[in-house]
Amino acid sequence: MMQIKVLRTIEQASSIAEEWNDLLACCSASHVPFLRFEYLNAWWKTLGGGEWPNGELFIVLISHENGALVGIAPLFFTQNRDNLPALLLLGSIEISDYLDFIVRTSELNEFAEALLDWLASEQAPAWQVLDLYNLPDSSPTLPALQAAAEKRGWVYSQQQLQSCPSIPLPGDWEVYLSQIDKKQRHEVRRKMRRADEFDPPVRWYIVDDAAQLEAEIEAFLELMAQDPEKERFLTPLMRQQFHTSMQAAFQAGWLQLAFLEAGGQKAAGYLNFDYAGHIWVYNSGLSFSFRELSPGWVLLGDLLQWANENKRQSFDFMRGDEDYKYRFGGITRYVVRAQVKRLG
Repeated sequence: MMQIKVLRTIEQASSIAEEWNDLLACCSASHVPFLRFEYLNAWWKTLGGGEWPNGELFIVLISHENGALVGIAPLFFTQNRDNLPALLLLGSIEISDYLDFIVRTSELNEFAEALLDWLASEQAPAWQVLDLYNLPDSSPTLPALQAAAEKRGWVYSQQQLQSCPSIPLPGDWEVYLSQIDKKQRHEVRRKMRRADEFDPPVRWYIVDDAAQLEAEIEAFLELMAQDPEKERFLTPLMRQQFHTSMQAAFQAGWLQLAFLEAGGQKAAGYLNFDYAGHIWVYNSGLSFSFRELSPGWVLLGDLLQWANENKRQSFDFMRGDEDYKYRFGGITRYVVRAQVKRLG
């Protein structure tokens, strides 16, 4: 018999932060940075940089009778994009590329049934749809949730969303280059060689100085804002969200904020997460003053070389089907939206 406890405040959830992250690392099929407690805690402070005007926390903990934690459904209650009262995963939708339940894979079926038991109870809010965005299409949550829903006579549906190209890394820079298209390989080498010979001198680095972090974050956001679309995206609340999330990731040891500089001026920046043996490419910014340097390509090449030399397993571009991701060797996967609706 599963035990169910619901946390309604982020302060309550903070008390199990370590257990939360341990469960994610040891037992979840979706071991991604967006499910770390510190990331979701930062997300909740601004409700995704203002993506949601309001929401109520319903973090569902499911445990064995002896108290051993089986899984976490980090949910919040709000009006979804279809204007229905819905339970969504914390982190939904726009700024968290991969989401899921945090659960012992071997006990997913029991977890899903216990969660739906709670959804059917009077303790749950007046929901009409369990609306889960950005689950990896390979997540074992999907068949487990479908089976539990259909067992109750509820309606399960699934919709393919964005592609998420990812590069498996061989652990050797030259081997990696040999695996991509010949023309692309020559272009990468040519641009990186030109950067080595560029005047003013070019260097790249990963931010590691806590005292400079706030200034470096702001510099990165200014690079992002040179793109008109990203400038519109970076509202004051979204900027606050970026600062909070990046600070949290830095303190936890998995922020990879990298810059390419020419003559001491920032030409490009990449905001990545270096987590669980993988590089997760979150966002980027370019200075249009250095177009002739191709700074985005050069920095991307430097980061891929670093990732190979440091034996990272993959370089995950996450959501978006931009052409350059495939030119650098990305292999397509997808995220999906899964919904459960009860009848009557």
